[in-house]
Amino acid sequence: MKRKRSYDKSVFQALTLISQFGINMLVPIGLMTFLGVYLDKQFGTSYLVILLFFVGALAGGRNVYQMAKKFFGKKEQKDDRECQKD
Repeated sequence: MKRKRSYDKSVFQALTLISQFGINMLVPIGLMTFLGVYLDKQFGTSYLVILLFFVGALAGGRNVYQMAKKFFGKKEQKDDRECQKD
């Protein structure tokens, strides 16, 4: 029974991580695109939305990278501790 519970826990952790990746990527892109549309209307331009979209994509990518680095760093430390116990 214990093996099934640890499997369930890892599945839920994976789903949570995937959801967080999506949110961390989409929120900056959406906010920067909205800001670009607003600024384009204010200034009468047509290029700020594209520029700010890519800025949002870079920010989202950076967020995902940092989160993955933190998550997998903790997982490696946990695995190392389990190996030392054996």
